[in-house]
Amino acid sequence: MTSVVWAADNRTLFFTTEDPTTKRSNLAFRHTLDSGTPQQVFAEPDERFSVSLDRSRSDVYIFLEAGSLTTSEVRYLRADQPAGDFRLVAARRQDVEYDVDHRGDEFLIRVNDTGRNFRLVSAPVADPSPAAWKEVVPHRADVMLEQVLPFRDHLVLSEREQALNHLTIRDYASGASHRVALPEPVYSVFPAGNSEFDTRVLRYSYQSFITPASVFDYDMASRTPRLLKQTEVLGGYDPARYASERTYAVAADGARVPVSLLFKKGTPRDGSAPLLLDGYGAYGFSAYVTFNSNVFSLVDRGAVVATAHVRGGGDMGKPWHDGGRMLNKKNTFTDFIAVAEHLVAQGYTAKDRLVIQGGSAGGLLIGAVVNMRPDLFTAAILQVPFVDVINTMMDESLPLTVAEFEEWGNPKNKAEYDYMKSYSPYDNLAAKAYPAILVKTSLNDSQVMYWEPAKYVARLRTLKTDQRPLVFKINMAAGHGGSSGRYDRLREIAFDYAFMLWQMGLAPAT
Repeated sequence: MTSVVWAADNRTLFFTTEDPTTKRSNLAFRHTLDSGTPQQVFAEPDERFSVSLDRSRSDVYIFLEAGSLTTSEVRYLRADQPAGDFRLVAARRQDVEYDVDHRGDEFLIRVNDTGRNFRLVSAPVADPSPAAWKEVVPHRADVMLEQVLPFRDHLVLSEREQALNHLTIRDYASGASHRVALPEPVYSVFPAGNSEFDTRVLRYSYQSFITPASVFDYDMASRTPRLLKQTEVLGGYDPARYASERTYAVAADGARVPVSLLFKKGTPRDGSAPLLLDGYGAYGFSAYVTFNSNVFSLVDRGAVVATAHVRGGGDMGKPWHDGGRMLNKKNTFTDFIAVAEHLVAQGYTAKDRLVIQGGSAGGLLIGAVVNMRPDLFTAAILQVPFVDVINTMMDESLPLTVAEFEEWGNPKNKAEYDYMKSYSPYDNLAAKAYPAILVKTSLNDSQVMYWEPAKYVARLRTLKTDQRPLVFKINMAAGHGGSSGRYDRLREIAFDYAFMLWQMGLAPAT
């Protein structure tokens, strides 16, 4: 089962299942406790789409959503009428996404039909078709509407602007709205839990590079937060020793690329500090600023840690994603290069102290940039990297391939094939000097098959002209996310950090 929802009678269960080969959730079922055979209620034939189930925050409706990377449609059923049929809100239209929630006698629909960053509309439950939609929050070119949480007396909007999350709260009675005040220049904040509909308390999680994961209850009427819990950091951690900031690099086409940084106070800005730069830039996923106690083993030794919010991610909204996918994918790589050049030019680090890191689609990013600018970095770490783009996207029997035609392109189309081949890390390896490189993969990875990084390393070994280390490490008992055991996971991280410290010149003398 990939998603499960109980109906209001507490005897009827709705659930979805996945295809065993493609790992795509494609079927939905209804099952009653007094019946031995589940009844199929929905099947999704389009291999780009997956299905999921959810319950409205009001608990009145069950929603069945079918969605691809670019398009979605939603069906609804009253939770107290589980034997009924799901009804369609709006038929799918290519490149239009929407999701639905419920309050009172209306549905609240977040939709990107008039602009890529979504707007909010309402519709009567008696007729939620697009002809009945009424705009509540208009589309804004500079603000991404990421999530909508209706409460009985308040409406909470989770928004993203300039690569930062915001929580905006609207009072239904007065119509007044405000943003929750947050204390740091870079951070992440999300609604957390909030299973109660009839309450004036919003629960949210907050963290930053410096502040550990924290849970707050926020009184939406009095506008006051209350800290409930903060993750304890052992070993005498003192947040006052560190600083974080936001800077911007300018890409060749003029795009301003956000960069989030963490460093110890007093770290010199004269190019002498080592720096770890990571990035991802795919699927519209944002590179969130989160607390990671591991990185202080670098920061306490004088290193700077930075995240590049490159195009292809969702950091600056849907247009930011569009600007780094399909036939715009190379913007992801040139953005990252622009960030690295900016950090060097501003004295945060120097080329011979700059280490870069990325995993999965972020491994594609790192593989592409070391082909394009191997002189710019002293070392690179590629974790379960998607480096053989053409061969993987040609094989529709692999999990994810068909669904990701809308992210990378379909190599059966010549223009898309030619473009993918022009940046695919494996296909663009050449006889030249490369940085020191660590490549990691897992035997049981169902998302990036182990042979991709294996053949990448084998070919790189035959081509590279330098004597710098090229280390290949395969985990024989893990999947895409690495080892699941707590201590095994820490050993993997320690291996990566040992490689970084070695290449940064921070490893102890032996």
